[in-house]
Amino acid sequence: MEKSLAPRSVLVTGGCGFIGSCFIRMLRDRDPEVEIVNLDLLTYAGNPENLPGITDSPRYRWVRGDVRHEETVESLVGSADWVVHFAAESHVDRSTAAKAGAFVDTNVYGTFVLLDAVRRLRPECRYLQIGTDEVYGDVAFPQMPDEGWMLDPSSPYSASKAGADHIALAFARTHGVDVMVSRCTNNYGAYQYPEKMIPLFITNALDSLPIPLYDGGGQIRDWLRVEDHCEALLLILEEGRPGEIYNVGANQEPERTNLEVTEMILECTGASASLIEHRHGLRPGHDQRYAVATEKIRALGWTPRADIQEGIASTVRWYAENRGWWEAIKSGAYREFYEAHYGRPAS
Repeated sequence: MEKSLAPRSVLVTGGCGFIGSCFIRMLRDRDPEVEIVNLDLLTYAGNPENLPGITDSPRYRWVRGDVRHEETVESLVGSADWVVHFAAESHVDRSTAAKAGAFVDTNVYGTFVLLDAVRRLRPECRYLQIGTDEVYGDVAFPQMPDEGWMLDPSSPYSASKAGADHIALAFARTHGVDVMVSRCTNNYGAYQYPEKMIPLFITNALDSLPIPLYDGGGQIRDWLRVEDHCEALLLILEEGRPGEIYNVGANQEPERTNLEVTEMILECTGASASLIEHRHGLRPGHDQRYAVATEKIRALGWTPRADIQEGIASTVRWYAENRGWWEAIKSGAYREFYEAHYGRPAS
């Protein structure tokens, strides 16, 4: 496919979240003239402070709204050249709780509402569905699922994301919408909500708080720096083929266990290994190993720029230098979530 023309207007859903805000910052750096509309409901992990220097721009507009709300979505898609759909309920632990149905409602039905509006009002735009490698389920070593691998999600979260992928691809096949799907491995970096493993462990280490490590830390995650992920997304939007799926992963060699990543964090923060609080067993819905084959995205010219040790070091520096950002978060509703899952306050 020929390279896509530079967009004049981009609709980003969930752009106040961790990955969505990185994408907006990178898009603005690439093209200061592009018009960006950010549809974000500001649920627990959405934070306008993730977009410093952008929120006051005349070429940026934030709409506080729900992707499930048809009238809101219809009012925004009509002028978009690209629609990039990050908005989703996320985190496995939250999806196994009492309100797990919200994951199906937002992630599947919300995706349908957005795609249907695109089909009717802006069929010529490019649509990118942001997915996750967790749809492949627990992957035994040394297997590396490619984009045609059978989906085998383990949690309500990953099952809802698999459903969203299928809805998106169905719109490509049935209606000819210019849809692409990306499936990334675990992201990390600046501005990540501190319930996820890496920012949780970093901020706890900086405050000399216990670091809850499950099942000896033997789980494998292919940690992907968020900036590398967003570079891949921009490349897919520019050069990807309609109806295709693209895995995005760091493919670390050797693979790193959660314990090894924890040890990197301790080394970078100068914290003691005595902070590690060993928890027995795996939490419901969690898998032992995630991994993906990435030949398809690499064939477009993408490669990750930072290895895991360099990436962890730079991430620790960011959290150490931006205490005000995360200290404000680690209270209130966050404290309730933390106590429910880890049994003690975050601070």
